Amino acid sequence: MKWLWIIPAVFGVLLLIAVVRTAMQKPTAAKDANVKLDTGERAVRYGKTLARMVQQETVSCRNQEDRSKFKAFHALLEELFPNVHRTCEKHVFHGSLLYRWKGKGKGEPILLMSHQDVVEANGVWEHGPFSGDIDETGRVWGRGTVDTKASLMCMFCAMEELIAEGFVPEGDVYLASSCTEEWSGDGAPATVEYLKQQGVKLKLVLDEGGMILEEPVGGVKGTYGMVGIVEKGYGDVKFTAKGNGGHASAPKKNTPLVRLGRFMAAVDRKNPFEARLTPVVVEMFERMAPNMNFGMRLLFSNIWLFRPLIVKLLPAVSSAAAAMIRTTLAFTMAKGADGANVLPQEAYVVGNMRFIQHQPNQESIECIRRIAANYDIETEVIYQDDPCPIVDYKGEMFRLIESAAAVVYPGIGICPYVMTGGTDAKYYSQISENCIRFAPLYIDGQQYESIHGLNENIYQGTLPMGVDFYKEVIRQVNR
Repeated sequence: MKWLWIIPAVFGVLLLIAVVRTAMQKPTAAKDANVKLDTGERAVRYGKTLARMVQQETVSCRNQEDRSKFKAFHALLEELFPNVHRTCEKHVFHGSLLYRWKGKGKGEPILLMSHQDVVEANGVWEHGPFSGDIDETGRVWGRGTVDTKASLMCMFCAMEELIAEGFVPEGDVYLASSCTEEWSGDGAPATVEYLKQQGVKLKLVLDEGGMILEEPVGGVKGTYGMVGIVEKGYGDVKFTAKGNGGHASAPKKNTPLVRLGRFMAAVDRKNPFEARLTPVVVEMFERMAPNMNFGMRLLFSNIWLFRPLIVKLLPAVSSAAAAMIRTTLAFTMAKGADGANVLPQEAYVVGNMRFIQHQPNQESIECIRRIAANYDIETEVIYQDDPCPIVDYKGEMFRLIESAAAVVYPGIGICPYVMTGGTDAKYYSQISENCIRFAPLYIDGQQYESIHGLNENIYQGTLPMGVDFYKEVIRQVNR
C-alpha cells in the first residue's frame, strides 16, 4: 500500500512535462494567415466563365440514361477552352470526359479531376440555383459553384493558359470529369478501365476534397488547406422489422416500427463502433495544435499522454473530426404502413454507413447486425464500397501539394485529413498510389454549409489562386 503514492506522482511528472511542452509551443504562420481575394480583371473574367458553366444545368441522378444535357455542357467547354480542345486528345465515356495533354515523354503522367454533374437544387434560393448570378461582393451563385465546377474551371483555365504560353509538360497531363460522381455511377470506372487498358500508371491523381478554410475545427485559429489523403468506405444498409400487422385502433405491443425506433435510439445513444486516433488524424491535430487555445493545445500537443481522453471528448469538439476516427451510421430513410390507420406487417429504415479503415466493411456491418438482431430486426446490405488506401503524408506527392499551396497561399497551414464523404478518386487507386483529394479554393463557413444545400456560392476572387495552384502542380510535378 505504501507504494501507491508512486502512481499519482508519476502522472504528476508526466502532466508537468506536458504543460511545459505546451507552454513552449509557438503559434505557426497559419494563425495570422489571411486569404486576400483577388479583385482584378482575372477574377472578374473567371467569375463570368464559371457563371456560364453554372447556367448549364447538369443535375444527375442514379441510373440516368438520358445524358443529352452533358453534351450541351461539353459544347460549352469547347467554346470556353479552345486551346485545350485543339491540343488535347479527348475521349467521352457516356457523358464523362477524359483529356490527354501529351507531354515530352520525360516524366510520369498525372491526372487532374473534378466532376461536372451536380445534385438537385430544391428549396428557395436567394439567387436562382442555375442563374450564375454574380453579386456586388463578388460571389458567384448557383448549384455546383463549390461542388465542383469552380475547381473544374480552374483546371481547364490552367491548361488553357499554359498551352497559350507554349508550355509543354514533361509527362502527360490528363484531365478527367465524370458526369456520374454524385451517385457513384459508371463514369469514373469506365475512365479507369480505359486507362488500365492503355497501361497508364499515374504518378498523381488530384481530385476534389478538402478546401481552404478558416478555423477548420472548433477552437483552431488560423487558415488551413485540408488535404484528404484517405477516403472512408461507403455502405447503404436496410434494417427490416416484421410483425403480424393489424388495425391501429387496437395496437399491439412491440410492433415493427417500435422495434426500429428502439434500435435507432440505442445506436444514437451509444455509438457501437471502435474509435481510434490513427496516424493521419494524429498528424492533422499535431499540425493544428500550436494555434489552439491553451486547454486544447495541452491535449492535442500531447496525444501520447491524453489519447484516451481525446477519443472520448472529440465528438463534443467537432462532429466532422469525430467521423474521422470511427465508422459512422446515419439513418436516412424509413417506411411503415401505407395507411395511417394500419399497423405495418413490415417496416424498414435505411442507414448510410461510412466505414473507417481500422474497422472496415464486414466488421462494421457485423457489429451493427448483432445489435439489430437484439430487436428482432433483419440486416441487408444494399450497396458497399471498401475504404481506400492511405496516401503517405510524408511522401513526394503530398509535399508537392504543400509546395504548390505555399507559392499561391503564403503562410497557410496544410493538414492531411480523413475524407468522410465519397469521391471518384476511390476508383483510381487501381492505377495510382497517390490519390489526393484537395480543391485549392478558399471558402467561408456559409459556403461550406451550402454544399448539397441552399444558396451554394463561391468568391470569384479565389478563382485566380485556384488556376495558379494547378499551374504550379503541372510545372513542378516532373521538374
